[in-house]
Amino acid sequence: MLDPLGAPPTWLRNFIEPYALAWNSPTLTEHIHEVIGAFLFYQFIHSVVSPWLSPIIFPRSYPALNARTKLNWDIHVVSFIQSVLINALALWEMFVDNERRSMSAGERVFGYTGGCGLIQALAVGYFIYDLIVSAQHLQMFGIGMLFHAVSALWVFSLGFRPFLNYYAPVFILYELSSPFLNIHWFLDKVNMTGSRAQWYNGMMLLAVFFCCRLVWGTWQSIVVYKDMWYALQQTWSLSSSSPLQAPVDINANVFKLRDGGMCVDETCARANAEIARFKDFTAGGVPTWLVVTYVTSNLILNFLNYFWFSKMVETVLKRFRGPPSGAGEKKVGEKKNAEEKPVNLEDLARDVVLEAAAKLEEEEGAVLRGELPLTVEQISSAIDAHLPEELRRRRGELLAKVSLQGS
Repeated sequence: MLDPLGAPPTWLRNFIEPYALAWNSPTLTEHIHEVIGAFLFYQFIHSVVSPWLSPIIFPRSYPALNARTKLNWDIHVVSFIQSVLINALALWEMFVDNERRSMSAGERVFGYTGGCGLIQALAVGYFIYDLIVSAQHLQMFGIGMLFHAVSALWVFSLGFRPFLNYYAPVFILYELSSPFLNIHWFLDKVNMTGSRAQWYNGMMLLAVFFCCRLVWGTWQSIVVYKDMWYALQQTWSLSSSSPLQAPVDINANVFKLRDGGMCVDETCARANAEIARFKDFTAGGVPTWLVVTYVTSNLILNFLNYFWFSKMVETVLKRFRGPPSGAGEKKVGEKKNAEEKPVNLEDLARDVVLEAAAKLEEEEGAVLRGELPLTVEQISSAIDAHLPEELRRRRGELLAKVSLQGS
């Protein structure tokens, strides 16, 4: 599919082209206007829209926040809008891009479509915004957030070689859980912690996180590893068989013949031809360091996803284990009162979901800030610190009731 937003102005293309070629990122010339536009759009939301609109929509909550929390609020507004927008576009691209669906294994590594380039450019624009905010407020967010911004920007920028252009919308869908995570944070700040709305949102957060990051993410990681291994084999094979000093050209083994014979209009023919448009820049194959870099980054991200989900599961299981032995006997009157009043399972389920969602928010934030707790006890304490007094009290009462009824 051709880029739905079209090409950049000629003057901008001519300006960026020498830099793009020097950075070995030739497709950047086709998407530089989208990178710049995305950055300016997100910065405008952060600096103008959120500070102006938030007090109107939340007149009692936003003005009462301190400067640090207001900054965090504005960043979450940008994150929410970005995640909704990029996920919608990624899903649309995957469903309507016929040329992308027709790609072979080699083309999925070296091929290019304008639609996937658009997704990649919008993501890069956001990560530039994220990098600038993290650098400006380094003392507030820590080195971990800055490192995350640099890493994300670098990995997505590799697609401009082009490299794994096909997979740009695939791995953007990791962010399907981000809107729900942002909503969870906002509900805390507008004094709706423990509300039914936060409960429903928490259930969606846990379900979507499991589906998009663990199921979808693991499956697609295996697929991309296979494609990259195929590309490496092609590169190594031709490199070993080529005469000394002769350049390697893997194009004949990678790209299918696409002469537009099956197309009914010029747009289709151009879109098919676009897949191999940058083949001269990928003819040498894929560098081993590039594959190692991508695989390492992907493995770290997948590990974190499983780690975060394991902590959410641990939070849920702790609710049904009861207090540890030796914690002390309860008073007879308290036991009798608990027996007379049965546990409200809806309240228990609600608190389990809310605490698991809070666990996820705390875990992701801790990793990005470089403050990942080292023990389960430290993690639990960090979560409790973010829960209001009322919710902590209800949680303790429910745990006591479950323990006494089971004894």
